[in-house]
Amino acid sequence: MISRRKFIQNTTALALGSWALTSNESWGMSVPSRPVGVQLFTFFNEIDNDLTGILKKLSELGYETIESAFSMKGGYYGLKPKEFAQTCKNLGLAWRSHHVLGTPFIPPPDVKIPANFPKMRTLKDNNTELADEAAEGGVKYLVCASIDIKTGDAVKRSIEVLNKAGEACRKAGLILAYHNHDKEFVQVDGIVPYDLFLSQLSKDIKMELDLSWCSKAGVDPIALFQKNPGRFPLWHVKDFDKEFKTIMPVGSGIIDFKKIFANAKLAGLEFPFVEHDMPANGMESVASSINYLKTILK
Repeated sequence: MISRRKFIQNTTALALGSWALTSNESWGMSVPSRPVGVQLFTFFNEIDNDLTGILKKLSELGYETIESAFSMKGGYYGLKPKEFAQTCKNLGLAWRSHHVLGTPFIPPPDVKIPANFPKMRTLKDNNTELADEAAEGGVKYLVCASIDIKTGDAVKRSIEVLNKAGEACRKAGLILAYHNHDKEFVQVDGIVPYDLFLSQLSKDIKMELDLSWCSKAGVDPIALFQKNPGRFPLWHVKDFDKEFKTIMPVGSGIIDFKKIFANAKLAGLEFPFVEHDMPANGMESVASSINYLKTILK
């Protein structure tokens, strides 16, 4: 199967009920709570064969919210937006966010695309269609999973794409957000793409900060929160080994999540989504992540 890194390369593309959200106070159940969610790309290789079973297990673990992603069945794991939303609701889950590509997918030379690979719509070519569909399902956020930033000119064109998509989302009653990997923090043609995104995207376009990719790039998430308070309502939560080579369940690597989450109010956090890119066992990973998060919420 296609790995997440290769899937998005070049185009780019627990029982937890509450936790503390404050920038200065210690953890405690008396502070405002937020539902804990999961990004379904964690189950990319299996979810199309057992959507209901996977969602049921996630609900049993205590997850409350869902962020969806690309499906080999097309649409929303083969369902229409309202159908997928109802499937989640029936299992005690709320569908809050959906991932799409910003620019067309160009597979790396070493990746063979299956014959049944569905057409992938993008914000560049289909922003109104994607926004209207997501709105039909009742989600709050449409998230650009990746976009072309290979050159300085590409970054500038992508900013135009995102600003237009943000307008389409506003008209549909949604909020557009941008999801990072580590490459957005690497200088290209004298510019750092993420810096330009923060400064040149419309202020009502939010950021979904992947805490671990950000950390891998050597950037402190808390420093981003301090410079751009309230801009980060969505987070991806996963861990890395000390060499930043292997993705791990939350709490089993080197990321200081307790310190980061203590600044959730400053960030404007609304929905954190646990994620593990192409794990050996997705359900074991998200269960382990929940168990760790519970220990820092005492």
